[in-house]
Amino acid sequence: MSNSSVPTEKSLVSIVVPIYNVEGTLDECLSSIEAQTHRELEIICVNDGPTDGSAAITRAHAKDDSRTVIIDKRNEGYGASCNRGISIARGTWVAIVEPDDAVEPTWVEDLLSCASEHGGAQAVDVVKAPYWRELPGRDGGTVRVACPYRGRVRPRTQPFSVGDGIELMLHHPAIWSALYRRGYLAEKSIRFLEIPGAGWADNPFLVETLCRTDRIVYTEACGYRYRERDLNEAESFAARSPLVPLERWNDMMDAAARANVSDPRVVEALAARGVNYALITVNAAGEDAPDARGLLEASMERLDEGVVLRSGLISPAGKRLFARVRGIRAGRASSLPYYAHLGREALYRVRENGLGFALETARKRLGGGRV
Repeated sequence: MSNSSVPTEKSLVSIVVPIYNVEGTLDECLSSIEAQTHRELEIICVNDGPTDGSAAITRAHAKDDSRTVIIDKRNEGYGASCNRGISIARGTWVAIVEPDDAVEPTWVEDLLSCASEHGGAQAVDVVKAPYWRELPGRDGGTVRVACPYRGRVRPRTQPFSVGDGIELMLHHPAIWSALYRRGYLAEKSIRFLEIPGAGWADNPFLVETLCRTDRIVYTEACGYRYRERDLNEAESFAARSPLVPLERWNDMMDAAARANVSDPRVVEALAARGVNYALITVNAAGEDAPDARGLLEASMERLDEGVVLRSGLISPAGKRLFARVRGIRAGRASSLPYYAHLGREALYRVRENGLGFALETARKRLGGGRV
């Protein structure tokens, strides 16, 4: 079934679900996968040593759906679980669905249609798409808004390299809103970092998958439902593990080096993410905390001074932090390009998601100290 001569619309798709203590959402997640209009699926449930009822839920689903494969293992974390699932996958394509999320019925079908339109597995390595963000509403319900890059990925041609769809590098890694050709992952030895817990292992995987090919395709079909606890998830995580964002960014830079990244658009996107993560770390741990200080210095040394100080993607606060850590003068670079960028972001969010949500996002961003 993994033969690339099989028509794309008939291709077997292996969906990996890494599972740890998610009994409250897992049933809906698996049900949404089983309801896909594309029926040729292999649903790989990787039980990462859960201590709740998650494993029992996977067994119940496997009893009712023969497409389900279960792996039971000791707890090793998100990256190891994804790797284990991918290692046994048989499909031409591999997808990842997180167990507290869900997918619309045509999610896989729409991604495969995009691949087919552009040559299928013989011409495409990665299929990317936007996703829905689902957040708790003030009335106890759910607010659904578009992800920050929907309608903004506009490559000149398809397939493309990620520099021509740079919005994919500027926002949440969203590695699960995608299909990956399994042969591509194997050929490039692309794997997740195996670190404890979730640990932001998706960040380096983003670089590994998008920066080592010029065979990416994109569809505007929005089918993945990503559930967020609040608008400051990154800051909330950093409050518990303040060094992890910058540690994973360094792994991203290592991945970019292995991929010989030289496209200035990608270099700037990585710099912007690095400075942003540095701000998150400083807000959580303090600039002079012993462990944080050394990591900050090593991280900022990896960045080109000119790229950071000229970038319209990096806030004045970020440039000041970069300059302090590097012991250089920030100079008098105009802040206007950044505020113009911020204005464009605000207009986009108002247009896509309404004024109320845009204002709430801005308030959270200001509160997080990243402006």
